[in-house]
Amino acid sequence: MDATLTLSGDDPTRAALLQPLSAMDIDRLPLTSPLTSALLAMGMRLALPLVSQHELEGVLALAPRSGARSYGEGDDIRELLVGLAGEVAPVLRAAQIAQREDIETRERERVEQELRTARQIQESLLPKIAPVLAHWQIATAYQPAREVGGDFYDFITLADGRLGIVIGDVTDKGIPAALVMATTLSMVRAVATQQTITPDAVLAQVNWLLCPDLPSSMFVTCFYAVLDPATGHVQYANAGQDPPYLRSPDGAVRELRATGLPLGLMSDAAYDTHETTLATGDRLLFFSDGLVEAHNLAREMFGLPRVRRLLGEDNGGALPILLLLHELADFTGAGWEQEDDITLVALRRTTEGEATKDEATEMTRDSNEPAGATTPTGDDAAARWRMLAVFSLPSAPGGEREAIARVTAAVLPLGLSQPKLECLQTAVGEAVVNAMEHAHHFQAELEVQVEVRASPDTLSVRITDHGSHTTVPPLPTQAPDLAAKLAGETGPRGWGLFLMRSLVDEVRVTGDQTHHTVDLLLALDTPPASSSSGG
Repeated sequence: MDATLTLSGDDPTRAALLQPLSAMDIDRLPLTSPLTSALLAMGMRLALPLVSQHELEGVLALAPRSGARSYGEGDDIRELLVGLAGEVAPVLRAAQIAQREDIETRERERVEQELRTARQIQESLLPKIAPVLAHWQIATAYQPAREVGGDFYDFITLADGRLGIVIGDVTDKGIPAALVMATTLSMVRAVATQQTITPDAVLAQVNWLLCPDLPSSMFVTCFYAVLDPATGHVQYANAGQDPPYLRSPDGAVRELRATGLPLGLMSDAAYDTHETTLATGDRLLFFSDGLVEAHNLAREMFGLPRVRRLLGEDNGGALPILLLLHELADFTGAGWEQEDDITLVALRRTTEGEATKDEATEMTRDSNEPAGATTPTGDDAAARWRMLAVFSLPSAPGGEREAIARVTAAVLPLGLSQPKLECLQTAVGEAVVNAMEHAHHFQAELEVQVEVRASPDTLSVRITDHGSHTTVPPLPTQAPDLAAKLAGETGPRGWGLFLMRSLVDEVRVTGDQTHHTVDLLLALDTPPASSSSGG
């Protein structure tokens, strides 16, 4: 007869059965054992432990032989069964391991599919592009630490022409945080669009709605501001979020300070509305704690003082998102595992007649952009694009090898085929050595900056040097003249651009009087895998 019994961890028979290559009369096993009692009740007389690598994989129990009450010591059949058990045990162990691995693989695939679906839903709730307002620059960056995150941000167009700006963070990570994030964001949108409601009232109502159903171990930090684009007037309230920094053109940096409990802790929590006005040239940065709480290998924290100092020292007119991501990458170093979601929202009030888009955006989008394409730009890192790596290298011979190694490490999760990866490596090496040699003349103090980004269907590697864009030849449409090159009648750079164009799907060359940029674009065969990252 066939039967399956379970041996508990504290069964006294377990120690007796952990004897490889042995056979045991069941009536000699501990009679207090539930297994012994069950086997005797079934008429079993001989137990053969199936032991492999000091682990009990099972027990083969036999009834008496026909015409005999037991298997006697020295019996040939008994010895044959002992040898058989020794052969069966490792096979059984291998089969059980394979079965467990198969179950775990199916479960992992199911979870990964659920996470991918959750991320798609989450990204669909976040803004695809930043609003375009006259006399304002607005940009965002979103880098989740896992497949799905707890950070969120949004822009809410209000009926009176003002713009609501919200940034927040849900405690915890993964699917539970993503569900709470989606719920909170929907509530903020619904409440904020009510007529003449102030930021403090928005947070109070959302808090009251969240409290009954939010798990006791979770809460939501949130900062909500309302901008009047015509005047620069800003009203804001805070529910436990890091306050944004406001930088004036003279370099002074101050917080938009407001206090209030995080959402979901106390249903009767109260919030206050504060006000300020952004003047021409003022820059406002909202950020989640994933930026300031990032640690390097020495366990030092990036920290609020560093963010404030960088903002104060940055004298450029561009928005500070790329600067901060660059500094963060240098601070954490290669191989950094992102600890928390990172979300950045930045805006700047521009002068009359000044372009409303970030200079990096203007530099990249051109008339040759294919219809429907979304090009990664300096600060355009919304839900579609996520940053994989940002680093700078001194212009020294051989520096292209480090660039190739770091780009290769950054794109490994994307699963590029080996031919595509090799083409990308060659193109990156060519672009970097061109920048170091021809733009910087191998002056080590001049650095080449490399940015690696991915969207669901495209990989972008951007190489920026300090050469003048006006001196760069246009992209060649055919192979350069070899005889002219050998005769010294043409320069070398056209050849590098032609080579790069043959290695990747698209090459874009842009720049201004002080910078020259090459964008290498490569189509992905499959959606990129998430690192465990875009807050």
